[in-house]
Amino acid sequence: MPSRIEDYAIIGDTHTAALVGRDGSIDWWCTPRFDSGACFAALLGTPEQGRWLVAPAGEVLSVERRYRNETLVLETVFRTAKGTVRVVDCMPPRTRLPDIVRVVEGVEGRVEMRMELIVRFDYGWIVPWVAHVNGALRAIAGPDALVLRTPVHTRGEDFTTVADFTVAEGERVPFTLSWYPSHQVPPAPIDPMQALEHTTEWWATWASHCTYDGEWRDAVVRSLITLKALTYAPTGGILASVTTSLPEYIGGVRNWDYRFCWLRDATFTLYALMMGGYVAEANAWRDWLLRAVAGTPGSLQIMYGPAGERRLAEFEVDWLPGYEGSKPVRIGNAASEQLQLDVFGEVMDALYQSHRVGIGVDGHAWDLQLALMEYLEANWQQPDQGIWEVRGPRRNFTHSKVMVWVAADRAVRAIEEIGLEGPLDKWRELRDTIHAEVCEKGFDKKRNTFTQYYGSKTLDASVLMIPLVGFLPVDDPRVQGTVAAIERELMQNGFVLRYQGDGKVDGLPPGEGAFLACTFWLADYYALAGRDDEGRALFERLLELRNDVGLLAEEYDPVARRHLGNFPQALSHIPMVNTALNLSGIPGPASHRRPE
Repeated sequence: MPSRIEDYAIIGDTHTAALVGRDGSIDWWCTPRFDSGACFAALLGTPEQGRWLVAPAGEVLSVERRYRNETLVLETVFRTAKGTVRVVDCMPPRTRLPDIVRVVEGVEGRVEMRMELIVRFDYGWIVPWVAHVNGALRAIAGPDALVLRTPVHTRGEDFTTVADFTVAEGERVPFTLSWYPSHQVPPAPIDPMQALEHTTEWWATWASHCTYDGEWRDAVVRSLITLKALTYAPTGGILASVTTSLPEYIGGVRNWDYRFCWLRDATFTLYALMMGGYVAEANAWRDWLLRAVAGTPGSLQIMYGPAGERRLAEFEVDWLPGYEGSKPVRIGNAASEQLQLDVFGEVMDALYQSHRVGIGVDGHAWDLQLALMEYLEANWQQPDQGIWEVRGPRRNFTHSKVMVWVAADRAVRAIEEIGLEGPLDKWRELRDTIHAEVCEKGFDKKRNTFTQYYGSKTLDASVLMIPLVGFLPVDDPRVQGTVAAIERELMQNGFVLRYQGDGKVDGLPPGEGAFLACTFWLADYYALAGRDDEGRALFERLLELRNDVGLLAEEYDPVARRHLGNFPQALSHIPMVNTALNLSGIPGPASHRRPE
């Protein structure tokens, strides 16, 4: 069995990342990119599908973990009856090919250690050829190769490379594992101690630029570091997560590949970075956005690959049993082919808001927005699959129509406030038409609440965005009624569910945890509505969900008290930053979106 989702920590080099369990096992690593095939896939199966364990050989009495201050260098302390050891893990920032550095440090006594390296390329499918060459261990199959370097003697056992060694107080035993293309010679060895110190300094320097110094600095900095770890540095694209197919319900089929970049996160990502002091990263994300969506508006996708790739075809990996038996394991994401009109609003809003936070206006960007608006004028009334990417029939989802209104509103504001040229009167009329339709068809007057889609009785937490994007003010009776309905019917043990799922709308079997981003949205509403005590209480409850190193998954099961979904999740850490800003009284994305 893999570890619990919340028992993992992330290390990364801004090109890819790995997950390290509390037991000292790296159970997930896709290399050389986030979306490459995994050479360690035990996370979605068993150790035989690939992992790298470095841990005490005997009984462990306790485990404590932390990141070195404000860095992505992980320290795991194992206490045993014979002594204490510390395993330090990192991935040096990429200047060449990817490396993982692991250093075992003796803290107290003498501890017998065990190293087990099981390499399985292509998501646990391919067993490589392994050989000792020039004092290093090489594993090669197809296009991939790994080289392990360590002073410890290693040997083969049942298609596993193992080592037994002892670490005494004050001793250090290093391991480096490097990926390279199998047709090339192995990369030159690195000094693991220097790499460890350089990585520590690199992350500490990066984190020192954070301008937030409020009440929740630790949580904000850790979330910003996590977003940086999810960034594909060559392009500036920010991934939703580093994993695929971690279930939204244990044993269920809601298992999706999140190793891609969603347009839906664009605006709040920009604000989290800009308000955190990371202007270069915000600019890189905005530029990635412009490159990714270039082309005809009708071909706009909801997500793209790390470099802007569009073909994200979905298939199932049937040889992996899935996390705790949650099948299928999916590679790629068919939702990339869906029509989701709300992303047009996200793109228009991100480009408008980028100007407001000091990112210059690009003439080509306005040409793009003109084309997007022309497309929306002809297509905004179409039903779509909505924010939750349902695999059932298309519907007129209320949130989608609200975000189409956002697109028209931001186009109008770009002309009025920035001085760009466009058909102002036509877009004002379009904005008013959409607004009137949503208020008429997306609102249930008897229950005094906005609903999931036109004419439905179903609640959906996505309508919490209505006051956050400025569609209606926070004190509008319809907004207050909607929030009251969500508090009454969509909350479980103090956390917000996405919607009332019975499978009829999303085309999937029911069952999932509370959606953390929705709970942050409710806290944002409280902050904007002047309900500060409730907002702080809810935010503190969310903070308590973080694991021991400050990370969040996509969802949370408040009954089993477990993290669910892909991990760590950008859409949980982005609102962590923005909600902290809102509650701290610092202008954030929601407070900049008040209606006229």
